[in-house]
Amino acid sequence: MRDVYVIGAGQTPFGAFPGRSYRDLFAEAFSAARDSVDGDVPTGDIDEAVVGTLGVGGRQLGLPGPAVTEHVGLHNVPCTRIENACAAGGYAVRQAVQAIRSGMADVVLAGGFDVMTDMSGDVTKYWLGVSGETEWERLTGTTFSGVYAQMASAYLEAYDATPEDFGRVAVKNHANGAKNPKAHLGFECSLEDAVSAPEVAEPLNLYHCCPTSDGAAAALLVSEDVVDAYTDERIRVAGVGAASERVGLAQRDSYTAISASQVAAKAAYEAAGVTPADLDFAEVHDCFAIAELVAYEDLGFCEPGEAARLLREGYTDPDGELPVNTSGGLKSKGHPIGATGIGQVAEAFDQLTGDAGERQLEAPRYGLTHNVGGSGGASVVHVFEREEVGA
Repeated sequence: MRDVYVIGAGQTPFGAFPGRSYRDLFAEAFSAARDSVDGDVPTGDIDEAVVGTLGVGGRQLGLPGPAVTEHVGLHNVPCTRIENACAAGGYAVRQAVQAIRSGMADVVLAGGFDVMTDMSGDVTKYWLGVSGETEWERLTGTTFSGVYAQMASAYLEAYDATPEDFGRVAVKNHANGAKNPKAHLGFECSLEDAVSAPEVAEPLNLYHCCPTSDGAAAALLVSEDVVDAYTDERIRVAGVGAASERVGLAQRDSYTAISASQVAAKAAYEAAGVTPADLDFAEVHDCFAIAELVAYEDLGFCEPGEAARLLREGYTDPDGELPVNTSGGLKSKGHPIGATGIGQVAEAFDQLTGDAGERQLEAPRYGLTHNVGGSGGASVVHVFEREEVGA
Protein backbone atom coordinates (compact mmCIF):
# COMPACT_ATOMS: atom_id res chain seq x y z
CA MET A 1 0.00 0.00 0.00
CA ARG A 2 1.12 3.54 -0.75
CA ASP A 3 2.36 5.89 1.94
CA VAL A 4 0.07 8.79 2.85
CA TYR A 5 1.18 12.30 3.81
CA VAL A 6 -0.54 15.24 5.43
CA ILE A 7 0.35 18.30 3.38
CA GLY A 8 -1.85 20.80 5.19
CA ALA A 9 -4.19 21.12 8.15
CA GLY A 10 -6.07 23.92 9.84
CA GLN A 11 -9.01 24.80 11.99
CA THR A 12 -11.23 27.68 12.96
CA PRO A 13 -11.16 29.02 16.47
CA PHE A 14 -13.36 26.81 18.66
CA GLY A 15 -15.96 28.63 20.75
CA ALA A 16 -19.46 30.11 20.61
CA PHE A 17 -20.23 31.91 17.36
CA PRO A 18 -23.94 32.77 17.17
CA GLY A 19 -23.51 34.79 14.00
CA ARG A 20 -21.88 32.02 11.96
CA SER A 21 -23.18 29.01 10.05
CA TYR A 22 -21.67 25.54 9.77
CA ARG A 23 -20.91 26.21 6.08
CA ASP A 24 -19.11 29.41 6.97
CA LEU A 25 -17.00 27.67 9.62
CA PHE A 26 -16.14 24.80 7.28
CA ALA A 27 -15.05 27.24 4.58
CA GLU A 28 -12.67 28.94 7.02
CA ALA A 29 -11.14 25.61 8.07
CA PHE A 30 -10.76 24.54 4.44
CA SER A 31 -8.99 27.80 3.60
CA ALA A 32 -6.72 27.42 6.63
CA ALA A 33 -5.74 23.91 5.52
CA ARG A 34 -4.97 25.09 1.98
CA ASP A 35 -3.02 28.09 3.27
CA SER A 36 -0.84 25.81 5.42
CA VAL A 37 0.44 23.95 2.34
CA ASP A 38 3.78 25.07 0.89
CA GLY A 39 2.33 25.19 -2.62
CA ASP A 40 -1.12 25.66 -4.07
CA VAL A 41 -3.82 22.96 -3.91
CA PRO A 42 -6.42 23.76 -6.58
CA THR A 43 -9.89 22.50 -5.72
CA GLY A 44 -9.81 20.59 -9.02
CA ASP A 45 -6.97 18.42 -7.67
CA ILE A 46 -9.08 17.02 -4.82
CA ASP A 47 -10.33 13.56 -5.75
CA GLU A 48 -12.51 12.85 -2.74
CA ALA A 49 -13.77 14.32 0.52
CA VAL A 50 -14.71 12.76 3.85
CA VAL A 51 -16.57 14.87 6.39
CA GLY A 52 -17.17 14.06 10.06
CA THR A 53 -20.13 15.52 11.94
CA LEU A 54 -22.60 14.47 14.59
CA GLY A 55 -25.17 16.82 13.07
CA VAL A 56 -26.63 18.16 16.29
CA GLY A 57 -29.50 20.56 16.67
CA GLY A 58 -31.70 19.50 13.77
CA ARG A 59 -29.94 21.37 10.96
CA GLN A 60 -28.75 19.61 7.80
CA LEU A 61 -28.95 15.98 8.93
CA GLY A 62 -29.15 14.45 5.47
CA LEU A 63 -26.19 15.12 3.16
CA PRO A 64 -24.25 17.49 5.44
CA GLY A 65 -21.03 16.48 3.66
CA PRO A 66 -22.02 17.74 0.21
CA ALA A 67 -23.64 20.76 1.86
CA VAL A 68 -20.20 21.98 2.99
CA THR A 69 -18.00 20.65 0.19
CA GLU A 70 -20.15 22.19 -2.55
CA HIS A 71 -20.06 25.43 -0.58
CA VAL A 72 -16.25 25.54 -0.94
CA GLY A 73 -16.26 24.71 -4.65
CA LEU A 74 -15.67 20.96 -4.66
CA HIS A 75 -18.24 20.43 -7.39
CA ASN A 76 -18.98 16.79 -8.28
CA VAL A 77 -16.29 15.53 -5.88
CA PRO A 78 -17.56 12.41 -4.08
CA CYS A 79 -18.16 13.15 -0.42
CA THR A 80 -18.87 10.70 2.38
CA ARG A 81 -20.25 11.77 5.76
CA ILE A 82 -18.83 9.94 8.81
CA GLU A 83 -20.80 9.85 12.06
CA ASN A 84 -19.04 8.03 14.88
CA ALA A 85 -20.01 10.30 17.75
CA CYS A 86 -17.02 12.26 19.10
CA ALA A 87 -14.64 10.16 16.96
CA ALA A 88 -16.25 11.27 13.69
CA GLY A 89 -13.33 13.53 12.76
CA GLY A 90 -10.66 10.95 13.50
CA TYR A 91 -12.52 8.36 11.48
CA ALA A 92 -12.82 10.84 8.60
CA VAL A 93 -9.01 11.03 8.54
CA ARG A 94 -8.83 7.23 8.63
CA GLN A 95 -11.22 6.98 5.67
CA ALA A 96 -9.10 9.48 3.75
CA VAL A 97 -6.01 7.36 4.41
CA GLN A 98 -7.84 4.24 3.19
CA ALA A 99 -8.97 5.95 -0.02
CA ILE A 100 -5.39 6.91 -0.84
CA ARG A 101 -3.83 3.60 0.15
CA SER A 102 -6.35 1.73 -1.98
CA GLY A 103 -5.34 3.69 -5.07
CA MET A 104 -8.79 5.22 -5.60
CA ALA A 105 -7.55 8.76 -4.85
CA ASP A 106 -4.36 10.80 -4.72
CA VAL A 107 -5.63 13.91 -2.93
CA VAL A 108 -8.33 13.72 -0.25
CA LEU A 109 -9.88 16.31 2.02
CA ALA A 110 -10.78 15.17 5.53
CA GLY A 111 -12.97 17.72 7.27
CA GLY A 112 -15.21 18.01 10.29
CA PHE A 113 -17.60 20.49 11.87
CA ASP A 114 -20.37 20.97 14.39
CA VAL A 115 -22.34 23.88 15.82
CA MET A 116 -23.41 23.13 19.38
CA THR A 117 -23.88 26.38 21.28
CA ASP A 118 -27.18 27.49 19.75
CA MET A 119 -29.21 25.06 21.87
CA SER A 120 -30.33 25.04 25.48
CA GLY A 121 -28.45 22.94 27.99
CA ASP A 122 -31.26 20.39 28.11
CA VAL A 123 -31.29 19.96 24.34
CA THR A 124 -27.50 19.72 24.22
CA LYS A 125 -27.58 16.94 26.82
CA TYR A 126 -30.08 15.09 24.61
CA TRP A 127 -27.90 15.29 21.51
CA LEU A 128 -24.77 14.33 23.38
CA GLY A 129 -26.60 11.50 25.09
CA VAL A 130 -27.39 9.74 21.83
CA SER A 131 -23.69 8.97 21.54
CA GLY A 132 -24.03 6.69 24.55
CA GLU A 133 -26.26 3.66 25.04
CA THR A 134 -29.72 5.03 24.18
CA GLU A 135 -31.98 2.50 25.92
CA TRP A 136 -30.07 1.89 29.14
CA GLU A 137 -28.28 5.21 29.60
CA ARG A 138 -29.94 8.20 27.93
CA LEU A 139 -33.58 7.07 28.21
CA THR A 140 -33.10 6.20 31.88
CA GLY A 141 -31.84 9.72 32.60
CA THR A 142 -28.08 9.24 32.60
CA THR A 143 -26.11 12.16 31.19
CA PHE A 144 -22.73 11.89 29.51
CA SER A 145 -21.08 13.50 32.50
CA GLY A 146 -22.85 10.91 34.63
CA VAL A 147 -21.37 8.08 32.58
CA TYR A 148 -17.84 9.45 32.91
CA ALA A 149 -18.49 10.10 36.60
CA GLN A 150 -19.09 6.37 37.01
CA MET A 151 -15.74 5.73 35.35
CA ALA A 152 -14.10 8.32 37.59
CA SER A 153 -15.59 6.79 40.74
CA ALA A 154 -14.42 3.33 39.74
CA TYR A 155 -10.93 4.66 39.01
CA LEU A 156 -10.66 6.41 42.38
CA GLU A 157 -11.74 3.22 44.13
CA ALA A 158 -9.33 1.00 42.21
CA TYR A 159 -6.17 3.12 42.18
CA ASP A 160 -4.07 5.63 44.07
CA ALA A 161 -5.73 8.72 42.65
CA THR A 162 -7.80 11.57 44.06
CA PRO A 163 -10.21 14.18 42.65
CA GLU A 164 -7.29 16.61 42.93
CA ASP A 165 -5.62 14.68 40.11
CA PHE A 166 -8.61 15.47 37.88
CA GLY A 167 -7.95 19.10 38.74
CA ARG A 168 -4.32 18.72 37.67
CA VAL A 169 -5.49 17.67 34.21
CA ALA A 170 -7.47 20.90 33.97
CA VAL A 171 -4.57 23.06 35.19
CA LYS A 172 -2.15 21.56 32.65
CA ASN A 173 -4.51 21.77 29.71
CA HIS A 174 -5.68 25.29 30.50
CA ALA A 175 -2.05 26.41 30.73
CA ASN A 176 -1.49 24.96 27.26
CA GLY A 177 -4.74 26.38 25.89
CA ALA A 178 -3.85 29.85 27.16
CA LYS A 179 -1.10 29.79 24.52
CA ASN A 180 -3.51 28.73 21.77
CA PRO A 181 -5.33 31.64 20.11
CA LYS A 182 -7.93 29.21 18.77
CA ALA A 183 -8.94 27.77 22.14
CA HIS A 184 -12.52 28.10 23.38
CA LEU A 185 -11.44 28.47 27.03
CA GLY A 186 -8.03 30.03 26.48
CA PHE A 187 -7.26 31.01 30.05
CA GLU A 188 -5.20 29.56 32.86
CA CYS A 189 -6.69 28.18 36.05
CA SER A 190 -5.26 27.36 39.45
CA LEU A 191 -5.50 24.02 41.17
CA GLU A 192 -7.74 25.69 43.74
CA ASP A 193 -10.07 26.79 40.92
CA ALA A 194 -10.12 23.29 39.50
CA VAL A 195 -10.76 21.60 42.85
CA SER A 196 -13.43 23.97 44.20
CA ALA A 197 -15.58 24.37 41.07
CA PRO A 198 -19.31 23.51 41.22
CA GLU A 199 -20.10 19.81 41.08
CA VAL A 200 -21.52 18.43 37.84
CA ALA A 201 -21.69 14.69 38.56
CA GLU A 202 -19.81 13.43 41.59
CA PRO A 203 -16.80 13.21 41.61
CA LEU A 204 -16.57 15.43 38.49
CA ASN A 205 -16.94 19.19 38.73
CA LEU A 206 -17.16 21.95 36.14
CA TYR A 207 -13.39 22.15 35.59
CA HIS A 208 -13.24 18.40 34.95
CA CYS A 209 -15.55 18.74 31.90
CA CYS A 210 -14.82 20.10 28.44
CA PRO A 211 -17.08 22.73 26.85
CA THR A 212 -19.42 22.11 23.94
CA SER A 213 -18.20 24.26 21.07
CA ASP A 214 -18.77 25.49 17.54
CA GLY A 215 -16.00 24.97 15.03
CA ALA A 216 -14.53 23.21 12.02
CA ALA A 217 -11.22 21.64 11.03
CA ALA A 218 -9.75 20.24 7.83
CA ALA A 219 -6.73 18.27 6.65
CA LEU A 220 -5.39 17.59 3.17
CA LEU A 221 -3.86 14.15 2.61
CA VAL A 222 -2.02 12.93 -0.47
CA SER A 223 -0.30 9.84 -1.80
CA GLU A 224 3.44 9.35 -1.96
CA ASP A 225 3.11 9.59 -5.75
CA VAL A 226 2.12 13.29 -5.71
CA VAL A 227 3.39 14.69 -2.40
CA ASP A 228 6.42 16.37 -4.00
CA ALA A 229 4.15 18.41 -6.24
CA TYR A 230 2.65 20.18 -3.23
CA THR A 231 5.22 20.49 -0.47
CA ASP A 232 8.75 19.95 0.73
CA GLU A 233 7.41 18.98 4.16
CA ARG A 234 7.10 15.23 4.74
CA ILE A 235 4.52 14.53 7.45
CA ARG A 236 3.75 10.85 6.98
CA VAL A 237 0.78 8.99 8.37
CA ALA A 238 3.00 6.31 9.85
CA GLY A 239 0.33 4.25 11.57
CA VAL A 240 -3.43 4.02 11.91
CA GLY A 241 -5.47 1.92 14.32
CA ALA A 242 -9.18 1.80 15.06
CA ALA A 243 -11.56 -0.36 17.05
CA SER A 244 -15.07 -0.53 18.45
CA GLU A 245 -16.37 -1.51 21.87
CA ARG A 246 -19.77 -2.05 23.48
CA VAL A 247 -21.55 1.30 23.51
CA GLY A 248 -23.00 1.02 27.00
CA LEU A 249 -20.71 1.27 30.00
CA ALA A 250 -22.57 -1.43 31.93
CA GLN A 251 -21.99 -3.90 29.10
CA ARG A 252 -18.20 -3.75 29.40
CA ASP A 253 -15.69 -5.74 31.38
CA SER A 254 -14.01 -2.66 32.87
CA TYR A 255 -14.98 0.86 33.94
CA THR A 256 -11.34 1.95 34.23
CA ALA A 257 -10.11 1.18 30.72
CA ILE A 258 -11.35 1.54 27.14
CA SER A 259 -10.45 -1.59 25.22
CA ALA A 260 -11.13 0.07 21.84
CA SER A 261 -8.34 2.56 22.55
CA GLN A 262 -5.98 -0.22 23.61
CA VAL A 263 -6.61 -2.19 20.41
CA ALA A 264 -6.42 0.91 18.19
CA ALA A 265 -3.16 2.04 19.78
CA LYS A 266 -1.55 -1.38 19.43
CA ALA A 267 -2.42 -1.46 15.71
CA ALA A 268 -1.14 2.08 15.14
CA TYR A 269 2.16 1.43 16.92
CA GLU A 270 2.73 -1.80 15.02
CA ALA A 271 1.98 -0.17 11.68
CA ALA A 272 4.34 2.73 12.45
CA GLY A 273 7.05 0.47 13.86
CA VAL A 274 7.25 2.51 17.07
CA THR A 275 6.46 2.19 20.76
CA PRO A 276 5.05 4.79 23.16
CA ALA A 277 8.63 5.58 24.17
CA ASP A 278 9.31 6.91 20.66
CA LEU A 279 6.57 9.54 20.80
CA ASP A 280 7.46 13.20 21.21
CA PHE A 281 3.93 14.38 21.99
CA ALA A 282 0.31 13.23 21.97
CA GLU A 283 -3.13 14.77 21.59
CA VAL A 284 -5.57 12.63 23.56
CA HIS A 285 -9.33 12.72 23.96
CA ASP A 286 -9.92 14.49 27.28
CA CYS A 287 -13.66 15.17 27.13
CA PHE A 288 -13.55 14.71 30.91
CA ALA A 289 -10.47 14.75 33.11
CA ILE A 290 -10.83 11.06 33.88
CA ALA A 291 -10.67 10.35 30.14
CA GLU A 292 -7.15 11.78 29.92
CA LEU A 293 -5.91 9.64 32.80
CA VAL A 294 -7.46 6.52 31.30
CA ALA A 295 -5.93 7.41 27.93
CA TYR A 296 -2.41 7.46 29.41
CA GLU A 297 -2.89 3.83 30.38
CA ASP A 298 -4.82 2.67 27.31
CA LEU A 299 -2.18 4.15 25.01
CA GLY A 300 0.67 2.49 26.88
CA PHE A 301 2.24 5.60 28.40
CA CYS A 302 2.18 3.85 31.76
CA GLU A 303 0.79 0.79 33.52
CA PRO A 304 -2.80 0.66 34.83
CA GLY A 305 -3.16 2.83 37.92
CA GLU A 306 0.00 4.87 37.20
CA ALA A 307 -1.58 7.78 35.27
CA ALA A 308 -1.95 10.07 38.28
CA ARG A 309 1.71 9.63 39.15
CA LEU A 310 2.71 10.55 35.57
CA LEU A 311 0.63 13.71 35.82
CA ARG A 312 1.92 14.70 39.28
CA GLU A 313 5.54 14.26 38.19
CA GLY A 314 5.12 16.54 35.18
CA TYR A 315 5.75 13.75 32.67
CA THR A 316 3.00 15.05 30.37
CA ASP A 317 3.78 18.77 30.81
CA PRO A 318 5.14 20.68 27.78
CA ASP A 319 8.66 20.31 29.18
CA GLY A 320 8.12 16.72 30.30
CA GLU A 321 9.12 13.46 28.68
CA LEU A 322 5.85 13.17 26.75
CA PRO A 323 3.84 16.40 26.39
CA VAL A 324 0.11 15.69 26.15
CA ASN A 325 -2.49 18.08 24.75
CA THR A 326 -0.23 20.99 23.89
CA SER A 327 -3.24 22.47 22.09
CA GLY A 328 -5.17 22.65 25.36
CA GLY A 329 -7.05 19.47 24.54
CA LEU A 330 -10.81 19.26 24.50
CA LYS A 331 -10.81 20.71 28.01
CA SER A 332 -9.44 24.09 26.97
CA LYS A 333 -9.40 24.20 23.17
CA GLY A 334 -13.00 22.95 22.98
CA HIS A 335 -15.06 20.13 21.55
CA PRO A 336 -17.11 20.75 18.39
CA ILE A 337 -17.76 17.03 17.99
CA GLY A 338 -17.09 16.43 14.28
CA ALA A 339 -14.12 18.80 14.19
CA THR A 340 -12.34 17.51 17.30
CA GLY A 341 -10.36 14.62 15.83
CA ILE A 342 -9.19 16.68 12.87
CA GLY A 343 -8.34 19.57 15.17
CA GLN A 344 -5.99 17.13 16.91
CA VAL A 345 -4.38 16.40 13.53
CA ALA A 346 -4.01 20.14 12.91
CA GLU A 347 -2.09 20.47 16.18
CA ALA A 348 0.10 17.48 15.28
CA PHE A 349 0.78 18.99 11.84
CA ASP A 350 1.70 22.35 13.36
CA GLN A 351 4.04 20.73 15.89
CA LEU A 352 5.76 18.56 13.29
CA THR A 353 6.21 21.47 10.85
CA GLY A 354 7.40 23.90 13.54
CA ASP A 355 4.34 26.17 13.28
CA ALA A 356 2.84 25.78 16.76
CA GLY A 357 3.82 29.24 17.97
CA GLU A 358 4.20 29.59 21.74
CA ARG A 359 3.32 25.91 22.12
CA GLN A 360 6.11 24.68 19.85
CA LEU A 361 8.09 21.71 21.10
CA GLU A 362 11.74 21.20 20.24
CA ALA A 363 12.15 19.27 16.96
CA PRO A 364 9.49 16.58 17.44
CA ARG A 365 9.60 13.59 15.09
CA TYR A 366 6.63 11.44 16.15
CA GLY A 367 3.22 12.58 17.33
CA LEU A 368 0.05 10.68 18.20
CA THR A 369 -3.62 11.61 18.04
CA HIS A 370 -6.31 9.70 19.94
CA ASN A 371 -10.02 10.32 19.26
CA VAL A 372 -12.80 8.52 21.16
CA GLY A 373 -16.50 8.22 20.35
CA GLY A 374 -19.03 8.24 23.17
CA SER A 375 -17.65 6.78 26.37
CA GLY A 376 -15.44 4.42 24.35
CA GLY A 377 -17.72 2.78 21.80
CA ALA A 378 -15.26 3.77 19.08
CA SER A 379 -11.64 4.84 19.08
CA VAL A 380 -9.12 5.79 16.41
CA VAL A 381 -5.39 6.43 16.82
CA HIS A 382 -2.98 7.94 14.31
CA VAL A 383 0.81 8.14 14.53
CA PHE A 384 2.45 10.86 12.42
CA GLU A 385 6.12 11.07 11.51
CA ARG A 386 8.18 14.01 10.29
CA GLU A 387 10.43 12.53 7.64
CA GLU A 388 13.67 14.20 6.73
CA VAL A 389 13.58 15.18 3.07
CA GLY A 390 15.98 13.00 1.13
CA ALA A 391 16.21 10.44 3.94
